[in-house]
Amino acid sequence: MAAQSKKSKLNYSEEVRALRSGGPERLYLLYGEEDYLREQFLSEIKKLCLGGADDFNYRRTDSPALDLSALERDVDAMPFMGERTLIELRGVDINRIRDAALERLAAIVSDIPDYCTVVFVMDSGYSPDGRLGSVKMLKKHGKALEFSVQEQSQLTAWVTRRYSALGKHISRADAEHMIFVSGSLMTRLIPEIEKVASYAAGDTVTAADIDAAAQRIPEANVFEMTEMAASGNYDGAARVLSELLDAREAPIMLLALIGQQFRRLYAAALCAEAGAGADKMKELTEVKYDFILTKLRAAARRQSAAQLAFAVSLCAEYDYRMKSGGEDEEELIKELLARLAAGV
Repeated sequence: MAAQSKKSKLNYSEEVRALRSGGPERLYLLYGEEDYLREQFLSEIKKLCLGGADDFNYRRTDSPALDLSALERDVDAMPFMGERTLIELRGVDINRIRDAALERLAAIVSDIPDYCTVVFVMDSGYSPDGRLGSVKMLKKHGKALEFSVQEQSQLTAWVTRRYSALGKHISRADAEHMIFVSGSLMTRLIPEIEKVASYAAGDTVTAADIDAAAQRIPEANVFEMTEMAASGNYDGAARVLSELLDAREAPIMLLALIGQQFRRLYAAALCAEAGAGADKMKELTEVKYDFILTKLRAAARRQSAAQLAFAVSLCAEYDYRMKSGGEDEEELIKELLARLAAGV
């Protein structure tokens, strides 16, 4: 049972096809920030193991601690009025399994019967440390799948299909705008898509509908705010900041996003000066999607590299001041915004 390659991104459709055609493996490690796809894949495993119903052959535990005696007992239990058993272990802190516990777990998972499937399901914020023996052991004996944010073409097509299922059409450009506004995680996108579809009066969803009905992620607002600040529009930038603070977004988090955005703008400006291509710009800015890179490139053109370098250093200065304590965080971020807009 091979683990997913570190370098290759998971192709969800291919993994589902392989699961349905070949049947479930005996051991899985499911993790990653895209929890919607992770849960969908787990549902596919459940259907194949249990026939779509939770019955006597299903065991689930939710705990960071692993009860090895219970696991051993459940693994050895024969199916009752069914063909397979399924053991779902949620939230286990596998990074902490070591020494004797690791040896015992290795003995259990290396000898899982053909009729049993064991699934370790990690929370979206949890990252298994691939350097540790426990993670290496699970990957050796089972199939490890990382459910990461989908590629641009896949996610855009998925957004289009979600709207279509609700009786609405959306253009590719507006689907991309939806992702920009509400983020790239499917779990977050689903309710926002439903809100926009209900709001849109006609059969076609537009960018105006999205802007009016969808909740914007902080990153989208910070992108807009930094553009305004970089162009000297302090009033506009202050309005957006005020809305973010009213929404109880933490100033330290907003400062981190502002600093990140100016570092990206600076990297984009340097790439433009050097004649670097889109791939290099993506690498340096850590921007995943082409349409966001286009926005970034356009915003970077409005300022010189020297101006953006100053903005980066200014953000670093205020990051230090805020983390040092002793000053009002909201006042600090307002002061930073004023200086960014004034260029001093």
